[in-house]
Amino acid sequence: MAEKTEKPPDFFEESPFDPVSAASGSSRKNPRQSIKKKVNEQKRKAGFYLSEKILDRFNRKFYELKLEGLSIVNKSALLEAALSFALDDMDKGSRSKILSNL
Repeated sequence: MAEKTEKPPDFFEESPFDPVSAASGSSRKNPRQSIKKKVNEQKRKAGFYLSEKILDRFNRKFYELKLEGLSIVNKSALLEAALSFALDDMDKGSRSKILSNL
């Protein structure tokens, strides 16, 4: 019997192929600022429970930004940028918009 020589797909490998660009036919770059992956930065997996409403909004925003041409490496990069922004706001103390809404 012949052995299979096909390599199974690696769905987590870095690839220049962007399915959103392929589906939308958009290959032009948007002048908006890119959210790029930082090289050689240690990452740890974190698990959190989020409401379905927030998770749906986050996913929708991620794909909207991709369709607009913003170069976002992945959802983790977007979440990290948003969380960093939120933490910077909370560092303002009494002037924090986030803390005033909690």
